[in-house]
Amino acid sequence: MASSVRTTETSPITRWLSTTNGAWFSIYTALAAFGLYLCVFALRKTFNVALYDGYAFWGVSYKVWMVLFQVVGYMLSKFIGIKVVSELKASSRAKGILLMSVLAALSWLLFALIPMPYNLICLFFNGLPLGMVWGMVFGYVEGRKFTEVLGAAVSVSFIFSAGFSKTVGAYIMKSWEVSEFWMPFVACCVFFGPLLLFLKMLDQVPPPSPEDEMLRTKRQPMTGKERIEFTKTFLPGLILLVLTYMLLTAFREFRDNFSSNIWQVLGYGDKPGVFTTTETIVTLTLLVLIGSLMVIRNNLRAMIINHLIVLLGMIMVGVSTLAYEKQWIGPVPWMTLVGMGLYFGYIQFNSIFFDRLIAAFRYVSTVGFLIYLADSFGYVGSVMVMLYKEFGQKEESWLNFFINGGYIMSVAGSILIVLSLVYFVSKHKDLVKS
Repeated sequence: MASSVRTTETSPITRWLSTTNGAWFSIYTALAAFGLYLCVFALRKTFNVALYDGYAFWGVSYKVWMVLFQVVGYMLSKFIGIKVVSELKASSRAKGILLMSVLAALSWLLFALIPMPYNLICLFFNGLPLGMVWGMVFGYVEGRKFTEVLGAAVSVSFIFSAGFSKTVGAYIMKSWEVSEFWMPFVACCVFFGPLLLFLKMLDQVPPPSPEDEMLRTKRQPMTGKERIEFTKTFLPGLILLVLTYMLLTAFREFRDNFSSNIWQVLGYGDKPGVFTTTETIVTLTLLVLIGSLMVIRNNLRAMIINHLIVLLGMIMVGVSTLAYEKQWIGPVPWMTLVGMGLYFGYIQFNSIFFDRLIAAFRYVSTVGFLIYLADSFGYVGSVMVMLYKEFGQKEESWLNFFINGGYIMSVAGSILIVLSLVYFVSKHKDLVKS
């Protein structure tokens, strides 16, 4: 444990976590990780529940400008994170998370104080720090024999938070009579206390044990040379995975950022509870599915199953959308199934997919590098889709654009993930032979 010494290693909780059984360790760590990222996610996404109707700039909806400015900052953060997160030492994680969270909250205060349209720059500086938090949080849970359970917990937090934060934001505006411009900062104040508590809890978690390293391969920061070597080794497969993730990210961001607009078209605009209802079902399903993969000890077999789960999700999005258009199912089941299929893939990439990939090839590295490599290009795709919608298909309704995007992701994503599976299985066979 000398490579990851932290002051919290001498605390009673850290000593207890080092000696307790796997069940208690998983429950504690999963709760801390889930709660922390739920609060961090709310610092970014609560504003999406507001429509900002009647506000425009250069003929473009103000909310579209807000989303674009934030996503551009978030996208840039992902490119920065390829270096920062992959090189970050364990002792710096908690300070990094706290600093990024404070900067994000202050950006919402400035957003409320600065007049339009100049306050749009605040959205950029909200996304810029928050884009690096995910890798810092996941660094606490990767490379462990319980990573499936822990990764599922921290990953599903942003599914649940996507609905929960919107419900909280709607409540703040409706019950506390807070304007849509002050609501995001008020929400930050609501979530910041719990954020500090969960951060303190998570920072008590000890580093991976020798048994963890034996089962999942040692994890350590990567230099620039090591990142280049890893990329050259698996370049064709990484290209396929990055393209797959670009589709997932673009579709997921559109669904999350403009779900209020879509629900309004579907006739549920006055029912904010629908956000939490649909996302809770998705959260519980994903938690059980991904957590159950922990029982698979063979890393190659687990990597193959991870690919198949992503494929299943792609197919689910297309089939459920077709069923909705044929009026075989209603809006709520459709949005739930689309969300479930989407997150079958998206959650995998943000948690256990790369963890098992590294373990299958016994490559000493860090998941943070792979997640941020995929994420950086994923958000490029997200920005491109939003620009295309606003400047290329402005007259098309939010609902129709969402439906067409679902079909494209379903077909193209299915092809890409199958090709990825073929590549990595073949690559593993070649390495074994050599």
